[in-house]
Amino acid sequence: MKKTLVSGKVKGVVLKSDKSINFLGTVDKKTGIIGDRNHDLFEKSIKNTILVFPSGIGSSVGAYTIYSIKSNNSAPLAMICKKADLTVATGCALANIPLVTISDKEFSSIKSGMSISLDTESSNPIHYQ
Repeated sequence: MKKTLVSGKVKGVVLKSDKSINFLGTVDKKTGIIGDRNHDLFEKSIKNTILVFPSGIGSSVGAYTIYSIKSNNSAPLAMICKKADLTVATGCALANIPLVTISDKEFSSIKSGMSISLDTESSNPIHYQ
């Protein structure tokens, strides 16, 4: 079941990770590039993507990292996860980044490189193009 935590309307290309993201320790606040060598998105930029990942992990300070990424124009257009932890939900709310949670089944069907339009006001917020 989809659930909207932060509303919005965007179109973009998916960047998907099968690993949780620790925004404080993994994402460069200025560039939006994943700097953790052990992460499956290592050296990829989350800037202007629709970031799809299972959940956030780590410190609550990660919420301010998400806000900093947005302030530096390096944030994703939207985030989609299976479970939105408090850090991701707070960060997206502070930065006004649309955030939607989805089922395991839908998560499995989304692939990196897909074009998606997200409209949280719609009864079916995610449309594949």
